[in-house]
Amino acid sequence: MLRVISANLNGIRSAVTKGLLDWLPQQQADFVCLQELKAQADNMTADMLNPTGYYGYFHYAEKKGYSGVGIYARQQPLQIIEGLGVPEIDAEGRYLELVYDELSIISVYLPSGSSGDHRQAAKYVFMEHFFGHLATLAACGRQVILCGDWNIAHQEIDLKNWKGNRKNSGFLPEERAWLTKVFDELGWKDVYRSLYPEATDAAYTWWSNRGQAWAKNVGWRIDYQIATPQIAATATSAAIYKDQRFSDHAPLTIDYDWAA
Repeated sequence: MLRVISANLNGIRSAVTKGLLDWLPQQQADFVCLQELKAQADNMTADMLNPTGYYGYFHYAEKKGYSGVGIYARQQPLQIIEGLGVPEIDAEGRYLELVYDELSIISVYLPSGSSGDHRQAAKYVFMEHFFGHLATLAACGRQVILCGDWNIAHQEIDLKNWKGNRKNSGFLPEERAWLTKVFDELGWKDVYRSLYPEATDAAYTWWSNRGQAWAKNVGWRIDYQIATPQIAATATSAAIYKDQRFSDHAPLTIDYDWAA
């Protein structure tokens, strides 16, 4: 079995104070993909860098207290790939890939466009470059699992208040159509939705800090594990962990019937 977790931490230092490192060993995951570290290397403690039983790999943003992705892995990879090769994107620390013989595990953090038009434009630039990269990955010959906060709810069933968000970043028609192309044209699989195709408010992974979104479960499903078809077909179960809150997101765990 292969167990993979994706978790947007909204700050690794904050998440650790809320019990992340105590929770982690109980999960028995092979890979834990992290997004929104909001830290640089000199902010990281030894336990954050290499929790017991794991090797830690990170792609930090140049801007302090911003973005950044990481992966905790039980086995050392053959290759580590930081970034997409686009300087303005890579400066924000949004892509990290661990390469093994037959498998790539990726932590990715797509930009949010909610803070203004300039960030929505940056999001579209990322999406354009990333689509080409996804096409290349799909043909790489390895099985691939991309974990992360994609900052897009794909379908109406993926957020509570879809009618009120049709003109908001994260549920714009252009964003949703792009994600449809990722699935339909490139062949990638949305693993959670493949397992659970029906609408359910148990699928949400992010809740706004405004109002009482968490208390009322007015959420969005924007954290995904998106995989190549062969390994996606081996997924046996998925769970979203809500018993503790490490951030405004909830970790997504998926088990695959695949030898790590």
